[in-house]
Amino acid sequence: MELQVKTLEGGAAGSITVSDEIFGLEPRTDLIHRVVRWQLAKRQAGTHKALGRSEVSGTTKKFVRQKGSGGARHGNKKAPQFRGGGKAFGPIVRDHSHDLPKKVRALGLKHALSAKAMTDSIVVVEDAKAAEAKTKALKAQLSKLGLTSALIIDGAEVDANFALASRNIPHLDVLPVQGINVYDILRANTLVLTKAAVSALEERLK
Repeated sequence: MELQVKTLEGGAAGSITVSDEIFGLEPRTDLIHRVVRWQLAKRQAGTHKALGRSEVSGTTKKFVRQKGSGGARHGNKKAPQFRGGGKAFGPIVRDHSHDLPKKVRALGLKHALSAKAMTDSIVVVEDAKAAEAKTKALKAQLSKLGLTSALIIDGAEVDANFALASRNIPHLDVLPVQGINVYDILRANTLVLTKAAVSALEERLK
């Protein structure tokens, strides 16, 4: 598969041939869904907590006699049916993450990239560098590419000026190639890859 390479100003800078094994697959939504669920579950805090009957403060003295009151039998004010009592089967602190094989994760990334390629939502740029850390200048450059919601993936390191300039632009994320992930790819309308990112991805996923 051949993709056109552009400059940040929107000009043409030749073309690049990419692997069909990574960018030319028929996207499988079930695989992509599995990877997104794994990502979101892994980042869920799981710090929700309710107090059980052993954790609330209150007396354990039997507060009503066993017989003769005309009411139900009770022995402990900390029981769940009473106001201020412990929660029955309430949420506890736990880890929501689950395992997903590395091969499935890699395959999910390939299918997410292929899905973007199929809808012509991938833009390849020569590099992602800025002469100075000016948000206004970078925003003007990106508007020439027609980017409104984009994920920009650079090589092993992101240019410091580019990262600073892009930080205050809404709906724009910039990541090094190590940080590329299925959820962020799907969240953005356009995926922008530098030539360094494309070669690193092909080396990693082949």
